[in-house]
Amino acid sequence: MEYMKGIINLRGKIIPIIDLRSKFAMKSEDCETTCIIVIETAQNGANFQMGIIVDSVSEVVNIKSVDIEETPNFGVKINTEFILGVAKLSDKVIILLNIDKVVISEDINIILE
Repeated sequence: MEYMKGIINLRGKIIPIIDLRSKFAMKSEDCETTCIIVIETAQNGANFQMGIIVDSVSEVVNIKSVDIEETPNFGVKINTEFILGVAKLSDKVIILLNIDKVVISEDINIILE
């Protein structure tokens, strides 16, 4: 799979790296703000760590569950399967990815083989 980019050693633990742009058939563009974020996902009753290549990280915020609203209907042409919800923080609206759906069991199975 083209979106599986390799592995990193993070504090002695080997973590696979995927490129979300490549996974969703978008043109990959590395620049000086491109970075890897490490996530933990639950698949088939087990937790896995994985690195995800992203365009940039502007800030890290804590969002309370009460501040998360259901995914709005964006219309027929937009697939919202990967969206967990929308959070409103002061003057910002943040779309939250459902990382367990973005990183599917198929990805985990490839890593474990």
